[in-house]
Amino acid sequence: MMAEKILPVTLFVSVLLVLSVDQASSDEPDHRYRQGDQVPFYVNKVGPFHNPSETYRYFDLPYCLPDRAKEKRLSLGEVLNGDRLVSGPFPIEFLRERKSVPVCKKKLSKEDVAKFRAVVHEDYYYQMYFDDLPNWVFLGMVDKRQQRYYLFNHIHLNIYYNKDRVIEITSHTHTNAVVELTEDKEVDVEFLSTVEWNETDFPFEKRMTKYSQSSSLPRHLEIHRNSVINSCMAVLLLAGFLAAILRILNNDSVKYANDEELAADQEETGWKCIHGDVFRYPKHKSLFAACLGSGTQLLTLTVFIFILALVGVFYPYNRGALLTALVVLYALTSGIAGYTATSFYCQLGGTNWVRNLLLTGCLFCGPLFLTFCFLNAVAVAYTATAALPLGTIVVIALIWTLVSSPLLVLGGIIGKNSKAEFQAPCRTAEYPREIPPLRWYRQTIPQMAIAGFLPFILIQTELYYIFASVWGHRIYTFYSFLFIIFITLLIVTALITATLTHLQLAAEDHRWWWRSFLCGGSTGLFIYAYCFYYYYALSDMSGFMQTSFIFGYMACISFGCFLMLGTVGYLAALRFVRHVYGSIKCE
Repeated sequence: MMAEKILPVTLFVSVLLVLSVDQASSDEPDHRYRQGDQVPFYVNKVGPFHNPSETYRYFDLPYCLPDRAKEKRLSLGEVLNGDRLVSGPFPIEFLRERKSVPVCKKKLSKEDVAKFRAVVHEDYYYQMYFDDLPNWVFLGMVDKRQQRYYLFNHIHLNIYYNKDRVIEITSHTHTNAVVELTEDKEVDVEFLSTVEWNETDFPFEKRMTKYSQSSSLPRHLEIHRNSVINSCMAVLLLAGFLAAILRILNNDSVKYANDEELAADQEETGWKCIHGDVFRYPKHKSLFAACLGSGTQLLTLTVFIFILALVGVFYPYNRGALLTALVVLYALTSGIAGYTATSFYCQLGGTNWVRNLLLTGCLFCGPLFLTFCFLNAVAVAYTATAALPLGTIVVIALIWTLVSSPLLVLGGIIGKNSKAEFQAPCRTAEYPREIPPLRWYRQTIPQMAIAGFLPFILIQTELYYIFASVWGHRIYTFYSFLFIIFITLLIVTALITATLTHLQLAAEDHRWWWRSFLCGGSTGLFIYAYCFYYYYALSDMSGFMQTSFIFGYMACISFGCFLMLGTVGYLAALRFVRHVYGSIKCE
């Protein structure tokens, strides 16, 4: 009931979010200019190419400061993304060309030379936005044979326009216009700029497609298609295997139901003999209910994110749109977590629902908050743009206080008053049955390894592209493929958890509640393990800040996947167990 009421409201807010993000992404609503109009031109963060999280303000480097450096007002998502847009060092006017025009002259001190040499050695680049079109420029180059360092001091911009609109911008630096920084001595530098305008008939509506072409090459499409085909095949195989198990169980139940004398004479063994214990409530039921509530919320959040992605909100370089959506939708779906956790907790006979609600609210947000505090302190120590301003922290705190927390409490109150009862087809015995000794491969850890490995193999290809996008410079645009993979991930998780639950019950082990949740969520542990492989084998990232950021935030993401997939695994196992034990006669 609660979820059915909240979902339409969240969808409506999501549509509003789509519109607001699209409208807030530019300085000019129609991007139309007349000759001589000043076109919005901003320089953004600067940082080492191999460490995407380690970024700094452009003017932290000893470049010439403009007379009026104006900071652009940014959205919440842009600030979270580390963007710090400042008006460019020189103005650009529509259809007005510049030919080697001096930007400024500056005498670099020994400290400035050493600073520039260090960033050139680490392959620093900076990002600029021209009429909301991104562009990247390296700061200098290194002659590795002679160990000489050079700083580019002349930037050449080629701008393409269609009538009164800007279509594309490209940039390059002149290798013969450099300043040598090899020695620690004062250097006089004159920074120059060239701007050329070229006409094109390319339509304005398709100008952003350039930034996704590299990810849409035929070889990448073929890789994604193969990944989807393999996932679908795994779903069919597991579905057939589970269907065979259900058919055997149904035939067994029908045989005993039709022949009562045979059922009376036959000694119950395996899964049938534990019908009096299979619905015995699990230990730590408050924590279990909180895990289900948080997992349900994260599952709903992920579905809404896919909806926004499929309607085209997260097009390439729509700055901060994804992070804004995550913050807003997480707050709006808090009521689902409160309702699910409290309702289930009360069904299990819990009485302290307030404590359960607090546990639900802190289960995911608590580790995320502690991780953020540590990583934000690291960013502050590095003076990086990843350090959030006080105003942004206050905004997030207000969203959590005024939106997320009230919805969580409201959902909890509705869940407490729903008076739903846990549906168990078998009556629970007064005393628990002794569990026979289990072989090592039937223990929790080996089954978690089995349950998590297969889903991880299915998503490993897409996981590489996601890592290369989040922790690299690749652009991800295959949201339709990713959505199919996500659906198959849920199905495979449900099928394999239900299968392992059957094997556990056949061994007369009735402790399937926590086991199903742990097995379903174990894919999250494999995702975090892949993080180590990607960092050390597939990337060139280094440094304490970048290392702490990737392993810190990926720990939170993997924990979220653990809760979400664990919830899917438990719900699948619950449906399987109800179906199996609902078809037999239990005295």
